[in-house]
Amino acid sequence: MPLDLLTIGRVSLDLFSEQAGAPFPSIRSFATSVGGSPVNIAIGASRLGLQAATLTAVGEDPVGDFVLHSLQKEGVDTRYIVKIPRMRTGLAVVGVEPPDRFPLVFYRDAAADWHLSIDDVCAAPITETRILLLSGTALSTSPCRDACFAAAERAHRASTHVWMDLDLRPDQWAHPLAFGVTMRQTLPFTDVCIGTEEEWWAALAHEPDSVMAGKAITAKQRNELARHLELTRHKLPNLTMIVKCGAKGVQVHPAREAMLYAPSLNVEVVNTVGAGDAFAAGLIASRLQGALWEEAARFANACGAIVVSRPGCSQALPVQNEVEQLLAENGVLP
Repeated sequence: MPLDLLTIGRVSLDLFSEQAGAPFPSIRSFATSVGGSPVNIAIGASRLGLQAATLTAVGEDPVGDFVLHSLQKEGVDTRYIVKIPRMRTGLAVVGVEPPDRFPLVFYRDAAADWHLSIDDVCAAPITETRILLLSGTALSTSPCRDACFAAAERAHRASTHVWMDLDLRPDQWAHPLAFGVTMRQTLPFTDVCIGTEEEWWAALAHEPDSVMAGKAITAKQRNELARHLELTRHKLPNLTMIVKCGAKGVQVHPAREAMLYAPSLNVEVVNTVGAGDAFAAGLIASRLQGALWEEAARFANACGAIVVSRPGCSQALPVQNEVEQLLAENGVLP
């Protein structure tokens, strides 16, 4: 059966603090889950009824076995996950201090997924999937960067839709300007690109230092960002840009159409880690099911809101009826 979605990029074992509100030094225990933005999106899409697979790499270690087992339980096709000798599966450790502090520490110095190769891409069903989703972090280091460019080019030639989640992790880039330079090279091969205001600023602006240092976008930068987005629309008229604005909702800049807006849903914040992955999975699922952009954005917002209201990350991703129920409770569905 042809795939609905193939994601490519990082994967990890995630350790989430089980003591909500505890400062990092006071954490006593962690809950385990599989993680990494593209893998979470594949899980989210699978829970929403899509045939999803992921193209990534793990180490020849028990942590890699944990990842494979976890994904298989979720119905994600793992045939395109390779094992890299002498490399380790990535690790992420997350603190939980709601409503706005969720410190995240990566251990990726020898991460196996950095070593995904062009040969691995050639062995994957790039041209037999409806959507190929790239992750920005996967483009920060070669040979994975080369593999991603090859995958995007191959998909583009085959009319497979290429989606990009900007997935900015500043500490994974060698220089503050490197993220933007790389994203601007990738956008011409991309049909849909998703990011927060900060991620879009880092991708399009030529002075992204403040955002790359972890600061929120300023009002002045937000005004400048609108200009950058408009210029990008003119340069790349076939690109749809999705701008996540947190509590202010989501802007959708469809290719060759007027901008749309979808408001956020009010929920109590328990954990924000993984909300963007749920959003992307919901947006992809809704679009593949035939929804127009505004409807798809509302559905995706609901997916993200559900994850925000729950502890954990991949285990918090919703199924279809949960999303429909939340939308109905907010008067979005009849």
